[in-house]
Amino acid sequence: MRPKQTKKKCLVTGSSGLIGSEVCRFFHQRGFEVHGIDNNQRAVFFGPQGDTRWNQQRLSRCLPGYNHHELDIRDRAGILKLVGKLKPAVIIHSAAQPSHDLAAAIPFDDFDTNAVGTLNLIEAARRSCPEAPFIHMSTNKVYGDGPNLIKLKELPTRWEYDDPAYAHGIPETFSIDQSKHSLFGASKVASDIVVQEYGRYFNMPTCCLRGGCLTGPNHAGVELHGFLSFLVKCNLEGREYKVFGYKGKQVRDNIHAEDVAAFMYAFYEAPRYGEVYNLGGGKDNSCSILEAFKLSEQYTGKRQRFTYLEQNRIGDHICYYSDLRKMKAHYPGWAIRKNLPTIFKEIVKSWQQRLNKTRVNP
Repeated sequence: MRPKQTKKKCLVTGSSGLIGSEVCRFFHQRGFEVHGIDNNQRAVFFGPQGDTRWNQQRLSRCLPGYNHHELDIRDRAGILKLVGKLKPAVIIHSAAQPSHDLAAAIPFDDFDTNAVGTLNLIEAARRSCPEAPFIHMSTNKVYGDGPNLIKLKELPTRWEYDDPAYAHGIPETFSIDQSKHSLFGASKVASDIVVQEYGRYFNMPTCCLRGGCLTGPNHAGVELHGFLSFLVKCNLEGREYKVFGYKGKQVRDNIHAEDVAAFMYAFYEAPRYGEVYNLGGGKDNSCSILEAFKLSEQYTGKRQRFTYLEQNRIGDHICYYSDLRKMKAHYPGWAIRKNLPTIFKEIVKSWQQRLNKTRVNP
């Protein structure tokens, strides 16, 4: 008899979150034994509305053999032990304190989670499975407010770049220095550089994915994090959405979690060393807040209520969308599959189901 073939193991941090849960599903479908690390810290950061236990339960229910580990990535001994035991074939690190607004109120928690937690994980990988691709979910906030220095033009519903050099968006060569990042941005810069350095110094297969607005139907959007998800939730509940400055014309590119997971899998199959990619929806999947209101109204049939506040958020981008050319050149088989209307339809449907369930089972 042939010995039973052992499945490759995939370790995902932040597994109950938007990206983590999608990655778990994506790799499970491709035959991996999936292990998730999550301790519902999002509920601590954002309160009951940020709770992700429902997503954890969904994974356990829908993915046969899914392995949940109730572990804080700040627990160095625990992380070293688990990674040493599992020796996964790939590590996807999507756990984080994700809000630049909240970071100022909890600077130690923010840095310990984002920077120290990342160091714990990648050092554990170096000790136990240095050949395993290490994929780090970074952020476009590593560029600080530098993109705001680009010449802009004001259009009826959005701001737009008025410099041909940025016709495709922000490239990976854009400077991260001499700009205001917010403390969240600073802690993510630290983790980003650490992951790059382990790739270059120790010759480990690593990449940092500097995400734009990551979104999808399984997002537990709250005011301080989760732009489209929270906007749709406000619409369906008839709540006022707060617009912070820039006339509501600030622009973000939006990428579905499934497209993020697909790129991660592409990197796993053909890893590189110490790489950086701007992972967003690109110009085609970009929208302003005003444009998002119209799309939300189109798919919910309800008017979007909002309040406008003159003061913008500290370090907030006026216009940001990712230049995807490097990603497409390195991984020509990858492409954005979910366009903006599809994203909105899925988010609206998901919130309708969740809110209806809450009303039936208060």
